[in-house]
Amino acid sequence: MTANILFSQSDDMPDWSLMENLNRKDRLQAVEAMLPAALHHPLVMQSLQMCLLEDLAMVADFNTLLPEFVQGDVTSVATLKLDASLRGKISAKAQGVVAGLDVAAAIFALVEPKIEFVSHCSDGNLVAAGTLLAEVSGPGAALLTAERAALNFLGRMSGIATLTRQFVDTVVNTQAVILDTRKTAPGLRLFDKYAVRMGGGQNHRMGLYDMVLIKDNHIDGAGSITAAVARVREKFGDQYPIEVEVKNLAELDESLKLAPDRIMLDNMSLEIMRQAVMLATGRVPLEASGNVNLQTVRAIAETGVDFISVGALTHSAPVFDISMRLQ
Repeated sequence: MTANILFSQSDDMPDWSLMENLNRKDRLQAVEAMLPAALHHPLVMQSLQMCLLEDLAMVADFNTLLPEFVQGDVTSVATLKLDASLRGKISAKAQGVVAGLDVAAAIFALVEPKIEFVSHCSDGNLVAAGTLLAEVSGPGAALLTAERAALNFLGRMSGIATLTRQFVDTVVNTQAVILDTRKTAPGLRLFDKYAVRMGGGQNHRMGLYDMVLIKDNHIDGAGSITAAVARVREKFGDQYPIEVEVKNLAELDESLKLAPDRIMLDNMSLEIMRQAVMLATGRVPLEASGNVNLQTVRAIAETGVDFISVGALTHSAPVFDISMRLQ
């Protein structure tokens, strides 16, 4: 399937052919409209701009992110004619799951609205080595200016999606759901967690603001699990889901009596996890956590836990090898 991401239009979106004439605010809104709904967030647009500022730091100011910003790429503006138009093919160099195509398209659009980005697959697709992912065409200097930033996002996000799919496939035919953690690249959490979903996993809490997770330091500070949960309910009532981390069966028993929304089994052996599942008897969903890898995740899933959180999805995923070659 071929989809023209950059130039797809709807009644409430601007004419991309006129995008270079938009003011900065409207132009950024137009680029944001290209992204998946899950990435419509001010932090996303700031991250995209920041990655370009790293390469083109003529000024450390978002207000200069305009087509003439390409002048910061001293190699491209020197070696290519001003009116040179080029075409590039973006291809996978390994087998894996694609994520971040719309993000890559947005990077090209931020650098130069006249660049056309045509996708040949969709986020979440499993592709083979050599698969053509997208084609780009337009002003040559701008293509090369945007190339590395676009491929950095596409490669990182596809790497996370690929590793996530491997974990999901490994626990197939069990009830366990693969979750991510907050062990994401600083400033890139929304991208990382989106990529996990593209790989078939699910997101744990997005940050510290949307879920209560009572861990050992909170328990030590409050005096006990019971006291910590009581204080949360006194402060917030039912406003946030509550998860409690436990290290042993005694703490599990105490937590079950408090009926939280989820209990995390932290670094437990397989045998203790099996006992925990029997003790919980389905009353509270159980999440296994701690040093999970592809060699151990299947056995963990077979203990009967409901969720398995895997920090490696986002802190240790290999970058997916992707290249862009000019034609």
